[in-house]
Amino acid sequence: METLIRILQLLLSLSILVVFHEFGHFIIAKAFKTRVEKFYLFFDPWFSLFKFKPKNSDTEYGIGWLPLGGYVKIAGMIDESMDKEQMALPPKPDEFRSKKAWQRLLIIVAGVVFNLILAMGIYAGILYTWGEEYLPTENMRYGVVCDSLAIESGLQNGDKIISIDGEKVEKATAITAHILLNESKSIQVERNGEILDIPLSDSIIPRLLKGATFVAPRIPFVTGGFVKNSPAEAAGLQLGDRIIGIDTIKTEYFDEFRAAIANYKDTTVNISIVRDTQNLTLAVAIGPDSKIGVSASYDGVFELRHIEYGLFAAIPAGAKKAFVVARDYLKQFKLIIKPETKAYESLGGFIAIGKIFPGEWDWYSFWSMTSFLSIMLAVLNILPIPALDGGHALFIIIEMITRRKPSDKVMEVAQTIGIILLLALLIYANGNDIIKLFR
Repeated sequence: METLIRILQLLLSLSILVVFHEFGHFIIAKAFKTRVEKFYLFFDPWFSLFKFKPKNSDTEYGIGWLPLGGYVKIAGMIDESMDKEQMALPPKPDEFRSKKAWQRLLIIVAGVVFNLILAMGIYAGILYTWGEEYLPTENMRYGVVCDSLAIESGLQNGDKIISIDGEKVEKATAITAHILLNESKSIQVERNGEILDIPLSDSIIPRLLKGATFVAPRIPFVTGGFVKNSPAEAAGLQLGDRIIGIDTIKTEYFDEFRAAIANYKDTTVNISIVRDTQNLTLAVAIGPDSKIGVSASYDGVFELRHIEYGLFAAIPAGAKKAFVVARDYLKQFKLIIKPETKAYESLGGFIAIGKIFPGEWDWYSFWSMTSFLSIMLAVLNILPIPALDGGHALFIIIEMITRRKPSDKVMEVAQTIGIILLLALLIYANGNDIIKLFR
């Protein structure tokens, strides 16, 4: 069921993004009296699932069967349709190739602009509906928990993050991303009352790109839930109990308990807890997996910051958030294309994208992911690669500078090369997904 919900969310999100993107091309083309022959959601090689053509309209609207995107077919334009027969005929006044260069440029970039506008609108709607809630870095009163990469870099569990490269990071969840996107050189922490400056190696970037956590908020181990057949629940542990020790080992925090319990598999051990104002000891049977079947609770652990937005405040805040996300995605993309990062090994396709949606339908998560994907689509589409909007725009800009229009043959070859590159990338990314499934 979770897989089905993820697939439905992915298809709905892609449908919204594609329709909005192609509508950008469509509406600007119509504004310049350019004939649009097709407007399709998804691709329709050989046949379509649905199509109709309104009376007295030049445009056929439809839904294809191949859910890899969508398109508008603009008359007189060399695009993925590769309609050479039409291009061999004399140009007509309502064709793309007959329009002025600046008009053609606006038609091409309209899809990207509309995706950015969509992201701004969604972010504004999210802020207006739900507001914004986050954990300020300064409110991580127990410091951080470090993964192996952070430990190798010189950090320790319990360190309190003061700044990165001397700059304060407002949100705790942004610490790892800040280090990655800015290729940070040092991190400043408070440890045992002393401020330390810890240098960061360039070698951490490839591992952060592959999903290393680096640091997370440190929490006490307060019982938040039980799995089925939980040994701890069977021993009498209750929700809200705070675990403070195992055997003779003091475990004030969740990470300390997780490290200590690894030494007690297949045995019964005393676990010390605090319930209300009482200190109690429970004998818990630890299985071969070294787990007691308990999840930790974050409720009430930290003082979160919540910001409400009225309608007129949400609109500029949504626009600002969209531009910040776009800026950060461009920074990440710059890192991905560096050969030394080997980020290509972790490229994913539709399965990877689908997995970022939650297994239960949640509108906040859905719209958050859709706005991000809209920005991602805009950034990728504006890249100067043949077959993408950015490739078409590049040829038009060159034409405007040199006052010489590339020949149809040049455009056809460039389009073919671009399509081959995109198909190769599509096969590689989705192939990575399949390989990861078998692993």
